[in-house]
Amino acid sequence: MDTAYRLVLEPPSLDDYQRLRKESGLSERPREEAEKGLTGAWASASVIHVESGETAGMGRVVGDGGTYFVVIDMAVLPEHQRKGLGDAILTALLAKIHETAPGALVSLLADPPGRRLYARHGFVESAPDSVGMWRR
Repeated sequence: MDTAYRLVLEPPSLDDYQRLRKESGLSERPREEAEKGLTGAWASASVIHVESGETAGMGRVVGDGGTYFVVIDMAVLPEHQRKGLGDAILTALLAKIHETAPGALVSLLADPPGRRLYARHGFVESAPDSVGMWRR
């Protein structure tokens, strides 16, 4: 990762979380839901732009702490993309999972912009054996 940034293993502030989701193209979440979600993650990582102090990227993991984990909220602000931030965030989160539960299943839903990043970290499409499903 570029030395203009530092990685911290903590979630972004609520305001930064909302801004990162919106500006990176993820769906916006109601503030109350976001606040609950931030405190409920199993692990979080944020990248701070050193000079400005701005939170430039984030990623989180939810899971049971032993067998199943899901990578969520991977986001990097457009002006900070292509600098290795997403790679650094994902590497840190996967290392934390591996150190806690080396044999755990780690999954995620991959939007098109992140698919190359996830593939570099060993993620493969689960279809046709299984298909991601969701509802609101």
